[in-house]
Amino acid sequence: MVIKFLRAIAERTPPFVMRLFFNMYPPYLGAGIKVEEISADRRYLRVALKLRFYNRNYVGTQFGGSIYSMTDPHFMFLLMNNLGSEYVVWDKAAKIDFVNPGKTHLIAEFRIDDKILDTVQEKTQTGDKYVFDLPATVRDLNGDVIAEISKTLYVRKKHKKSSK
Repeated sequence: MVIKFLRAIAERTPPFVMRLFFNMYPPYLGAGIKVEEISADRRYLRVALKLRFYNRNYVGTQFGGSIYSMTDPHFMFLLMNNLGSEYVVWDKAAKIDFVNPGKTHLIAEFRIDDKILDTVQEKTQTGDKYVFDLPATVRDLNGDVIAEISKTLYVRKKHKKSSK
C-alpha cells in the first residue's frame, strides 16, 4: 500500500523535485554524486561525480565504488517511470570496466527510447520475465572514457491478484 502511494506521487512529481530527492539521498551526498538533469518524459538522466578530497582513492583519483554508485539505479528508475506500475523492474546485476583513472569531475548519461520500451513490452506481454543489458559510459570533463558499465535489468508484468 505504501509503495503504491509513493510510486503514484513519484509519477506526478516534476523532474526538478525528483532531482532534489536523488541529490538528498545520503549515499549520493556522501559520495559527492549529483543528478544534474532528468527530462520531463523521464527517458534521459545525467549524473555527475565531482572529484573531492572525500571521494579520492589512495592514488588521488576517483574512488571506483563512487564511480559505480553514480550509475546504480538510473536505468531502473527510467524504466519504472515509463513502463508504469503494472511492471516489476529490478537491477539484477552489473559489470564495470575501469578504462582510465578518473582525475577530474565525471559525467554519466542514461537514455531509454521507444525501441527499448517496445522490446520490453513485447517480451513481457505473456507474463514472462525479460532480462537484458543496457550500457552506460562514464566520461571525464575532456570526454575521455573512464568506465564502461553494463547494467542487467529484470522486467516482468505484475501478476494479477485473483479476487476470491
